[in-house]
Amino acid sequence: MTSAVSQLGPLAMICGGGSLPLAVADKVASSGRRVVLFPLRGAAEGTAVEHYPHHWLHVGQIGKFMRLARAEGCRDVVLIGAMIRPSIWQIRPDFKALTLFPRVMAAFRGGDNHLLSGMGRLLEQDGFRLLGAHEVSPEILAPENAIGRVQPSEQDRADIALGLDYLKAAGPFDIGQAVVVAGRHIVAVEAIEGTDEMLARIADMRASGRMRARSGTGVLVKAPKPNQDRRFDLPSIGPVTAERAASAGLAGIAFIAGATIMAEPERLIEIADRAGIFVVGVPAGSDP
Repeated sequence: MTSAVSQLGPLAMICGGGSLPLAVADKVASSGRRVVLFPLRGAAEGTAVEHYPHHWLHVGQIGKFMRLARAEGCRDVVLIGAMIRPSIWQIRPDFKALTLFPRVMAAFRGGDNHLLSGMGRLLEQDGFRLLGAHEVSPEILAPENAIGRVQPSEQDRADIALGLDYLKAAGPFDIGQAVVVAGRHIVAVEAIEGTDEMLARIADMRASGRMRARSGTGVLVKAPKPNQDRRFDLPSIGPVTAERAASAGLAGIAFIAGATIMAEPERLIEIADRAGIFVVGVPAGSDP
């Protein structure tokens, strides 16, 4: 008898870098659904895409994706993985993309959420259905409360509250999804460089004496933007996040439970516990 999952048809995954795309692919495949990967050149090199049926794409090859996805029987599409946002001059448009060029240009005139939502609409208007990675693999969403052995202090919770207030206020500008707070002082804001590079800045500031808060204080706070299309670019944390937070001398990491993707949770917890930092999920819309 055909399972309900297999009746959904194959899932197309447009993949950037990092471990998360393959982790989600493994979860979906283990449920019995066929997965076809569409890794992006310049982002997904070095990932083990050969474990699945796959077709490499350059950014801008919209027509090629549509043609190959239809040939594979895919209607549902997930966009997932790390990628440095290209400039409009770095994309390689195929004929289909050229016919849509005014709309592609309009999507680029805004922040990441505006861009991804715009590109998603192009696919939907051609008959595809865009899904969030958490919709096909709910297990990747980070849970509420501390997930390791370390708990945040009252000072840490005050820093978390300030960080969440800032992200809520800044979110409509579609800038970033993370901030570092130490002693109720915002010391770094994520912009185009991404979370890892922001944490590297914190480490450099500590090493040079430009950040006076003692090591072992400060919190990385991550949250989705208000009114964000949650099918795309949910905040994510993973083992590298824990390593970078520890190297930056922070006390821990906080995120919105149920609205943050967690990659490789076992390794994440192991690294956090070994470094003595907390990792805590905060309920949406409440005090930490």
